[in-house]
Amino acid sequence: MRSPRRRPLIVAALLCALAVLAARPTAATGDADSSGGVGAEVVRLYQEASLATRQYEAGRREAEVQRSRAQRLERLLARERQDIAALHGDLGRIASAQYRSGGGLPHTAQLLLADTPEELMRGQRAIWQADLAVNNAVTKSRRAEARLATDEEKAASAWQVLERRNGELAEIKGGIEQKLEEAQGALQGQADASVAAGACRGAVRLDQPRTGFTQAWVAPVETYGLSAGFGSGGERWASRHTGQDFAVDIGTPVRSVGEGRVVKVSCGGAFGIEVVVGHPGGYYTQYAHLAAVTVEQGERVAPGQWVGQSGTTGNSTGPHLHFEVRLTPQLGSGVDPREWLAERGVRL
Repeated sequence: MRSPRRRPLIVAALLCALAVLAARPTAATGDADSSGGVGAEVVRLYQEASLATRQYEAGRREAEVQRSRAQRLERLLARERQDIAALHGDLGRIASAQYRSGGGLPHTAQLLLADTPEELMRGQRAIWQADLAVNNAVTKSRRAEARLATDEEKAASAWQVLERRNGELAEIKGGIEQKLEEAQGALQGQADASVAAGACRGAVRLDQPRTGFTQAWVAPVETYGLSAGFGSGGERWASRHTGQDFAVDIGTPVRSVGEGRVVKVSCGGAFGIEVVVGHPGGYYTQYAHLAAVTVEQGERVAPGQWVGQSGTTGNSTGPHLHFEVRLTPQLGSGVDPREWLAERGVRL
């Protein structure tokens, strides 16, 4: 029932761009002004983060494309610099060749000293070819330098766009993290007060998004990391671990794994805030260390329906969901949750 100390997770959904999805609470049974408002705010922020994650991923892919484009431009610039250096070398070789072929005399002097028409024609052709070569080399050099300047500007602009985009994403990420952490802290504080008083505050009615589950059985949380497993040993529990722990942040919606009826809602004790659901076939599932409940005792639930929000109440050293499958509603009749879910088509 207890989980080893672990560092609270920062969900991947926090790496995201800003978006707003409303998830307003309806009237809560019991203390409607307690965990209802804060619980709904946590859910709203999770939904905002979920949608924004897709936007962040799109932005990240766009940034990668921009990065690749900038890197290609950098490689192009390097080649263009090499081409310009080669052109400058060509100009130098042409000048040297003219000097050597003229014996140190200008081409005009060679023409004046020509003894025959043939020598005169050869001199004119040499002048024309030399001028053409020089003009071509100069033109190529100037064009390459202009192209280099343009591409350097493009490369600089590409990197600026990339840096600006990454800065915006980092700023948005920080804002969402701060808001969610504040809401999670408030929710857990109210849950701790309920456990200390030994009295549940009543169900928090949240507007659950339409899921459209077609399967009869689902995992108790949508996104998670597995921590302590069934039957594992540890100093934090008396003998062997009686369930499967799911590492999730405070306020994560917790789902009923299948159709059933809520047979127990309690606050206080080692499990903190907990919900137990009875399922057809004689099995029961327990959801413990919650920060809030969203169902009432005796209520019927459907597969995937929210029964609470995860927390770290009771005998817990960090945010997680403690999930059990039992033969009776009471502790001590547990079976391996992973094997039980796998037999029903849910592999963790």
